[in-house]
Amino acid sequence: MNVPFLDLRAPYLELRAEIDDAVSRVLRSGWYLLGPEVEAFEAEFAAYCGADHCVAVNSGGDALSLILRALGIGAGDEVIVPAHTFIATWLAVSDTGATPVPVEPDPVTFTMDPARIETAITPRTRAILPVHLYGHPADLDAVRAVADRHGLAVVEDAAQAPDAVYNGQRIGASPSTVAFSFYPGKNLGALGDSGAVVTSDRGLAEKVRLLRNYGSRVKYQHEVLGTNSRTDEIQAAVLRVKLPLLDEWNARRARVAERYLAGLKGSDLELPRVASWAEHAWHLFVVRTSDRAAVAARLEAAGVGTLVHYPVAVHASPAYAPLGLGPFPLSSRLADEVLSLPIGPHLTDDQVHHVIDALGS
Repeated sequence: MNVPFLDLRAPYLELRAEIDDAVSRVLRSGWYLLGPEVEAFEAEFAAYCGADHCVAVNSGGDALSLILRALGIGAGDEVIVPAHTFIATWLAVSDTGATPVPVEPDPVTFTMDPARIETAITPRTRAILPVHLYGHPADLDAVRAVADRHGLAVVEDAAQAPDAVYNGQRIGASPSTVAFSFYPGKNLGALGDSGAVVTSDRGLAEKVRLLRNYGSRVKYQHEVLGTNSRTDEIQAAVLRVKLPLLDEWNARRARVAERYLAGLKGSDLELPRVASWAEHAWHLFVVRTSDRAAVAARLEAAGVGTLVHYPVAVHASPAYAPLGLGPFPLSSRLADEVLSLPIGPHLTDDQVHHVIDALGS
């Protein structure tokens, strides 16, 4: 049996007629940027998250960069980031001219450890940027408590966590401003790059709208140094088709995770744990093992695809190694030990059982 790590055809095939109609509707309209599909998606996704405003942009990375720029963060400033995350989180900070300052993860959830933030704060710190990693929310109350004591902004990276819940509240409905990614492999994926800023801060939303479109509200009138970061009409139309299915698809992910947790209980793998205050979006199902190469090879031999999120700690990557950051021993160990198993709303029961059986062989 073949179990691909990610099947991007399956969501399209489930919604083929609706997606084809949506794309055709855009093509017939002749309006391809910042039109009615984008406006409708922004309203629908803001309502889904429980926020007042959504600004669709080109990617999750751009969403982070534009939020930071709208907050006035730039050269000479510092932003607290997780040491264990995808490099895009750090790059968004660097893109503004600010400096990313990493802290180690919590050893249970692998999200930013709030207990370590305070020691990383300096007079140059302007914001804290927690990541809802793998679909598990960061401990936002603890992060905000530190931020409030020091007068810092909180910007959430929810690229992997649409529909995740923190203390009974959906991610995006918080006092923070939140960046989402709609990269094709995400829980809510477009057919190309796309992202969004979600906030209930009207002023910040307007700044992001201005920045995403060359700093212009009126054509050829440029108020600030903006950029080109716009979700196109086709992506917005596709996302509008998929959004009503997001809760159901995430529920299917959760059922796969439950089968893994039950079937792999007692194995040599360290299984993911969910905090009592969290509802996991299960973007990824990440196990931990000191024998990763052998486990991955065994699964490959059984036709099961795996990936490593992430094989190089960001501080040790060629992009950031010259800064001489660290050491970050837990992040470095995670880079050596984590392994992501296939998970998604279109995995069959037989495929899930095959993965479990392959790990038990």
